[in-house]
Amino acid sequence: MKTRAELRGFWENRLRDDWTESGVGYKALGRAFNLWMYRVRSEVFCREAATLPLDPATARILDVGSGTGFYIRHWQLLGVKSVVGCDLTQAAVNRLRERFPGVPFHQLDIAEPGDVLEPGSFDAVSAMDMLFHITDDAQYKAALQSIHRTLRPGGFFVLSENFLHGREQRGDYQTNHTLTWITRALDEAGFEVMRRVPMLVLMNAQVDANPAWRKLWGGLLRAVTLTEQTGGVAGALLFPLERRLVRWLRESPTTELMICRRR
Repeated sequence: MKTRAELRGFWENRLRDDWTESGVGYKALGRAFNLWMYRVRSEVFCREAATLPLDPATARILDVGSGTGFYIRHWQLLGVKSVVGCDLTQAAVNRLRERFPGVPFHQLDIAEPGDVLEPGSFDAVSAMDMLFHITDDAQYKAALQSIHRTLRPGGFFVLSENFLHGREQRGDYQTNHTLTWITRALDEAGFEVMRRVPMLVLMNAQVDANPAWRKLWGGLLRAVTLTEQTGGVAGALLFPLERRLVRWLRESPTTELMICRRR
């Protein structure tokens, strides 16, 4: 397992060199394909976040692992006036401050944020596509506890994860936990799960599918995204189907969005 310093260094270098959708997304598939993928993520996030009983004029939102600011922008599109962002890397925070001059950004590790984030001061927290990059289980749980502390009682936690039904998968820079493990960790941290919906279906690694399909589809995606041009065409062709699948299906073999409430 990589040390925390090695993980931080990996993300510092990656976001310094590629501060785009591919840098924070599925890098091997290229930016053109990731742009289409993020259009699906955008629709799902806005659809689900818009259902939260929040007053955009007064709600205070924290976005954890802000990356390029994709979800900062989407909270703003939903009318939220007060958004705070944070990221593990200084490379991202420096650029985020330039892109969103009116938004406060903090460079911190959410598992050990110190006293930067005032307890009970946020109405909702989003942590999108970042928790599975915390490869140490104790640090993952510490991150959930830290997020819980920042929320007011009854506040909402919006996250995306892979929620495996099969066996846990561990790598140097990503750990895919089981649905059972994640929901137990959320419960221990003081969260009540409200709902879980597909965020992607075909436009991402099939981490929760059977090995044969996972290998076949992964190879096909990499083949059709060998160049930015072919990746853009593949994304455009898959996009209409993906939009329907994330609405039709109750579960996905890849990333899903979950909404929880702080008890």
